[in-house]
Amino acid sequence: MRSRSGSRARSRVRKIWFLLVVGVAAGAILGVATIPSGTLLLIGLGSISAGYDDLPRNLSTPPTAQRSYLYANDGKTLITSFYAENRHDVSLDAVAPVMRQAMVAAEDTRFYRHSGVDVRAVVRAFVANQQGGEVRQGASTLTMQYVRNVLKNDPNLTEEQRAAATETTTGRKLQEMRYALALERQLTKEEILGRYLNISYFGAGAYGIAAASQRYFSKPADKLTLAEAALLAGLVQSPHTDDPISGDVGAALGRRSYVLDQMVEMGMVPAAEAATAKAEKLQLRPSTEPNDCVGVPAKHDDWGFFCDYFQQWWNAQSAFGDDVQQRQRALRRGGYAITTSLDPGIQATALEESLAVYDYDNPRAVPTAVVQPGTGRVLALAVNRHYSLAENPDGQENYPNTVNQLIAGGGAIEGYQGGSTFKLFAMLAALEDDLPLSTGYDSPTRLITKWQVTGSASCGGYWCPRNANPERMDGYRTMWTGFGRSVNTYFVHLAERVGAEAVVEMAERLGITFRSDGDAELARNGAREWGPFVLGVAATTPLDLANAYATVAAEGRYCDPLPVVSIKDAAGRAVAVGNPSCKRVLNADIARAATDAARCPVGDQSAFGRCNGGTATDVYEIVKRPVAGKTGSSDNYATETVVIYTPQLAVAAIAANPDDPQDLVGSRVQAKVADGVARIMADALRDEPKRNFKAPSLDLAFGVEE
Repeated sequence: MRSRSGSRARSRVRKIWFLLVVGVAAGAILGVATIPSGTLLLIGLGSISAGYDDLPRNLSTPPTAQRSYLYANDGKTLITSFYAENRHDVSLDAVAPVMRQAMVAAEDTRFYRHSGVDVRAVVRAFVANQQGGEVRQGASTLTMQYVRNVLKNDPNLTEEQRAAATETTTGRKLQEMRYALALERQLTKEEILGRYLNISYFGAGAYGIAAASQRYFSKPADKLTLAEAALLAGLVQSPHTDDPISGDVGAALGRRSYVLDQMVEMGMVPAAEAATAKAEKLQLRPSTEPNDCVGVPAKHDDWGFFCDYFQQWWNAQSAFGDDVQQRQRALRRGGYAITTSLDPGIQATALEESLAVYDYDNPRAVPTAVVQPGTGRVLALAVNRHYSLAENPDGQENYPNTVNQLIAGGGAIEGYQGGSTFKLFAMLAALEDDLPLSTGYDSPTRLITKWQVTGSASCGGYWCPRNANPERMDGYRTMWTGFGRSVNTYFVHLAERVGAEAVVEMAERLGITFRSDGDAELARNGAREWGPFVLGVAATTPLDLANAYATVAAEGRYCDPLPVVSIKDAAGRAVAVGNPSCKRVLNADIARAATDAARCPVGDQSAFGRCNGGTATDVYEIVKRPVAGKTGSSDNYATETVVIYTPQLAVAAIAANPDDPQDLVGSRVQAKVADGVARIMADALRDEPKRNFKAPSLDLAFGVEE
């Protein structure tokens, strides 16, 4: 009886001699036939010592760069994609059978008869090259080509390591053969063919058969015809020169004919059918896969602003890498399927309403944001601009084309003054300080405060704001009537009582971000003396404002702004970072009390019937459901802001000139902006049930126990 150890030893010897024989031939093929046999012996032994069946994991599961897709909230409408290499892996079932046959015919006619290394082809190449005195034939099998492709494209390797995978050496060829032999012991022929089709480069920037089919013929790979499949299969040998879009059409057609002849010889297709395919004129239908935010569909270039915000969000997620560079690499190579929170219907209405105020060619803009309370999901980011790198006429900076983030802020965009919308933060701070909604104050036209300032707003060195419309605003006011009529001196007095620092802290708690260096410095080191903050002198954005008011709508639960609904990786596994991140920042009763007063400015009525005047009373008539909100005008009506919310949605818009703060939009535009945000709300909630706000406790309303 033969011992197992003896069998293993004999098997090992056979493998060594097999690789040595093939290695000698490989050396000849590479033009190094004069390598001494002792050297080849060492190479062979070195290869075997690593273990005949040892196989790098990436060869069975190659880490190819995959295109990531960005979809709207329906999970189907494509916004854009992100890729470093235009590639999207598909299963072999998603590839037309004729394409599988064409690839085998083009690259390895004995694919189904060898075990990874085709000795017959090696010997044939050896003889041909020795007779010719130069390297004229190769003997790489489809499996060996696959191994080489994996090693040279592995994104986890350095450039030097990838270069070594294709260097012209006998050692590299031997290793390639060993890996091919081992691979065929672990994978089926169909599995290898499927991986080969996905990793191969077909020219014109198309990696893998799915991308190639779309790039050349604008169709999925399972719809390829015989002529199309033969053309694509022929490109793999010389994709950089035979590419029929920008390269040698004649060479591409010549290769197509060669592949068809091979298919006939292998019995894959009848000769007549191949002849018909040969006679077909080249009918390309080239298409380019969208890449990055500027690749959004031309008719929906407004989606680019949402896409841009998504990238801001992605770049801040540690789940995708330790820094922005790693996170961008993950996005462009990771093959993610990302369903965003963008609602195309709400987005279209928001853009329409922005354009109803100012058109594309107006230097003034109406950036608008829509947020879902309770989740923070961003449903729309619209502005009367094209998201585009196209040049603007007459040197205009931000219109009609721009890629600056006018809605969410960031980069060069610090934001715009929110005006009286910031009075919400003073009211919340007062309610938290045990001052009820009924807190009264006889509000004068002008109020001299304790905060020292200089300039036109100074009275003897102290800040002395005034009411914009004394006839409607002066007199005894409560939080209901003060907020409804937007009485400056009432809320400045309230801020004095609770402290300006409490108002600033409340704004930050609800997500107001200070992007201006000056604002950030005052918030850090001068909040106690920053009295004017209560009237909205700090720069903000529609997204920040919408989300802050959405926190009140959600009865005190703040949620980080979130541009996604779900994220799946290349293997279809859910990534948890797509979930809402929320926390309680306000007592629910305090939030309800603030909402009760916030119903007054927009024409609704508080639960206690205490509203008697507002600044945008048409909003309620348009929305036709319980609604709250606030308008805001900055000094001299440089900007006009409107924020409204229901329990289901929050919408904010700011009319401003992003390039010139001195270009005053004027008070008349406020009504247009208010009507616009109301129509956005009404349209978005048309099919949704009406939900009422919960009334606050009597204690917070009137300072008495229930």
